[in-house]
Amino acid sequence: MSQFFELTLSGLSLGCIYALLAMGFVIVFKATNVVNFSHASIVMLGAYLVASWNDSLGFFGAMAASAVVCAIAAAALDVIFVAPLRRRAGGTDAVAILTIALNILLGTLLARTVGTDILPSGAPWGAETTSILGARIPQTRIAAAIVAMAVMGVFYVAFTRSDWGVSMRAAATDPEAAALMGIRLSYVAAGAWAVAGVLAAIGGAFFISFPASGVSSSTGLLALAAVPVAVAGGLDSPFGALIGGLVIGVAQTLASGYQDHIAFLGRGLGEVIPYAVLFVVLLWRPSGLFGTKEMSRV
Repeated sequence: MSQFFELTLSGLSLGCIYALLAMGFVIVFKATNVVNFSHASIVMLGAYLVASWNDSLGFFGAMAASAVVCAIAAAALDVIFVAPLRRRAGGTDAVAILTIALNILLGTLLARTVGTDILPSGAPWGAETTSILGARIPQTRIAAAIVAMAVMGVFYVAFTRSDWGVSMRAAATDPEAAALMGIRLSYVAAGAWAVAGVLAAIGGAFFISFPASGVSSSTGLLALAAVPVAVAGGLDSPFGALIGGLVIGVAQTLASGYQDHIAFLGRGLGEVIPYAVLFVVLLWRPSGLFGTKEMSRV
């Protein structure tokens, strides 16, 4: 039972990190109705910058600087590449495919930059653990959970109470009407991408911290696990990103922790679990756990 409790707590803390990463997908989707697959590469960029700058700026200083750079980089991708196609394309499919191409290009460039090295995040907690009711939990995961909850709380208030949040919801619901009301759709979209970049940097910094070994050439691929989190929770639901992250984080940790007991299902089951959970959820609710159901007249 103690192992189960420890794995569950560890999974919840991992789920908070996944929720931070998934929030980036949700924010861009709410503003533009496009799934931004290049977000995974922005996560890797943020993680790489934190690992590279932690010696000179410290962990939190590197995280702040990385957040600024990732916000600018994400907004630049939207303004330079995505926005022109979004204006010309009749639907969102072509834009989503473009973000896949951007993710491959940027991810390949970052992977070649990192090479075969593994760069530690420089988190001040190192490999220290804390006992919670007898369960040993990495302090980095505890800090990640606290930061994730605080950040998501701030963005929830921004979504529901600020003019920016209202503009974003209006742009996603009815772009034509929003434009007629004076909302600059291009500003809303670029702002959403920039906010997603900030989340990518913060989530990426904790994503590569202990018990993870650090930034490697495969970090971008591992960050794609946030896609099933966002889709399972509901692509237009920030709350769904949180719940989806917690569910998949716990499921993945339990699968990895009990790997020897379920070896008949094959090795590396933990890496497959996010997509297995997504498959089950979509069979039950195609719009995700908390996604808005689309209504169509028959």
